[in-house]
Amino acid sequence: MAAAGEAVKVGYARVSTDEQNLRSQLDALRAAGCERIFEDKGVSGGAVIKPALREAIAFMRDGDELVITRLDRLSRSLKELIVIAEALGENGFAFRSLHEQIETASPAGRLFFHIVAALAEFERDIIRARTREGMTAARRRGAKLGRPPAISDVQWKEAKALMSGDSPKAPAEVARLLGVSRQAVHKRLKAEAAGEAVPAE
Repeated sequence: MAAAGEAVKVGYARVSTDEQNLRSQLDALRAAGCERIFEDKGVSGGAVIKPALREAIAFMRDGDELVITRLDRLSRSLKELIVIAEALGENGFAFRSLHEQIETASPAGRLFFHIVAALAEFERDIIRARTREGMTAARRRGAKLGRPPAISDVQWKEAKALMSGDSPKAPAEVARLLGVSRQAVHKRLKAEAAGEAVPAE
């Protein structure tokens, strides 16, 4: 237990569903020296409001360190991670992720965190740019963008033949024979009956 006035390690653990277990995170946080641990259970990483995280930050005092087992326990968004880390720093709090071995308690740690964040954002920018370039090139070639139909035109001809004739088969059986989902067959039937475009899977 830290003496009065000494910095405290505050742990934060999160799982997305009530069925998941926090035990491994709690064990790791205790092993890292966390004296107080806050738990969010059934809270998504993308959730804007994480009640226990708010409690943890409200509990912390100047010089304390927020400890998590992995970065995705805090957020799945790089931008949000940076915002949280900067907000902690502005309040005099440090931040540490055990798995990635990232910390902001030291000047070197803060520099490393920002370099990693900058490189990750740079990589995402490159991927977005390449995706846009690929889509533009595909449009120029006359390619149709978007997901392909759940059933190809060839498969649909076979499906209609199987569902008609002297011994028509049920949509579920047709789906099994063609290796597609029953929902895919029903969507195609519904779209064709309504004269709509072929639905995407």
